[in-house]
Amino acid sequence: MMTYIALLRGINMGGHNKIAMAELRDFVSALGFADVRTVLQSGNIVFRGRPRAPSSFEKLFETETAKRFGIDTRVMVRSAAEWEKIVAGNPFRDETKNDPAHLAVVFLKDKPVRKNLDSLKACITGREYFHALGRELYVVYPDGFATSKFTLSVIDRKLETRGTARNWNTVLKLAGLTEV
Repeated sequence: MMTYIALLRGINMGGHNKIAMAELRDFVSALGFADVRTVLQSGNIVFRGRPRAPSSFEKLFETETAKRFGIDTRVMVRSAAEWEKIVAGNPFRDETKNDPAHLAVVFLKDKPVRKNLDSLKACITGREYFHALGRELYVVYPDGFATSKFTLSVIDRKLETRGTARNWNTVLKLAGLTEV
């Protein structure tokens, strides 16, 4: 059995797509996974399952979430080993120490191509900055997330893929749960 992390996009945000975490844990357990845990209320799941490509879990969770909860959501899954590399690969060490609440990781469905990253960089109007590494986009929001125009919708559109973001504190909480 291997440990994985699943991130559901847009769960329990602004009163939309509500799923209780106990229900979510029961749902994932009923799909045949073990040691299911959730973190916060935003669709973060740590679970154990037989070794498979994370993309197969993504498809399963997306299909079954729509059936069970009537919610059309995107799911990004990473193995514990991938998660460890994501934490270790953080290019913004100073920001991690000084202001981790303003650092986010956007977990993407697909690795972005260079021309799309250039297009994304060109559309920044504030003080935000980012670094892409594989299927992750590390983004610093010096003035906070709430007022930024550098939104997940903009990132999706410019990179031509879908993603979901978690702040650095959540990334570390999830990392702590992968150690079984």
